[in-house]
Amino acid sequence: MLQHPQSGISAATAAASGTLPVSLEERLSPESSALLVIDMQNDFCAPGGYIDTIMGKDVSSAAAIVDAIAALAASARAADVPVFWVRADYTRHRIPPPMQVKLQARGITSDCCVPGTWGSDWFGVAPQPHEPVFTKHTYSGFHGTGLHETLQARGIRTIVFTGVQTHICVETTLRAAHTLGYYCVVAEDAVASHSPAEHAATLANVRFLFGDVCPSTTLRQIWDKA
Repeated sequence: MLQHPQSGISAATAAASGTLPVSLEERLSPESSALLVIDMQNDFCAPGGYIDTIMGKDVSSAAAIVDAIAALAASARAADVPVFWVRADYTRHRIPPPMQVKLQARGITSDCCVPGTWGSDWFGVAPQPHEPVFTKHTYSGFHGTGLHETLQARGIRTIVFTGVQTHICVETTLRAAHTLGYYCVVAEDAVASHSPAEHAATLANVRFLFGDVCPSTTLRQIWDKA
């Protein structure tokens, strides 16, 4: 039976007792919420990075979300909402075979977000010294990173998602979070993708089944009032 993270309350028991946080304001209570910033790195976001030069995709949408993420992070910190960061290390020998196969089929030999390189550096926003950073080697921020255990230890029940790419790492991480029992909220102006159609499809799917989608200003207003 699915349980809320940390609380040990099953979904059925919570519903029966009226403890489910029905309103967005309840779900975004600072005591049980966290902000998650995903893959804001040069190789994904910057001109001259991997997505731009190797994949040949338009990265301009990434720059457009920097201010929204920065403002949301500032509101989170002011409200004592923890900010967690996920970064990629897609060095070839660290990624799983299905990812390797896709690269091989496309004839791509370059590595993405190699630690210690410019491509791995943060783009536009960066964690403060005390904020945890989790390194992933696949599309999910939960797989083998310790993120879930850290969120549980902090009593987190709601995750606000920001970063790139909306339809790949943001969506994969969000789906994993949903399966683990977290309430999921996407700040729609703080996520971006090199594919507008797939970006829109992810937001539509989250609205339909997986959680909430709203402007970052709405989230900031809730936290600013807390």
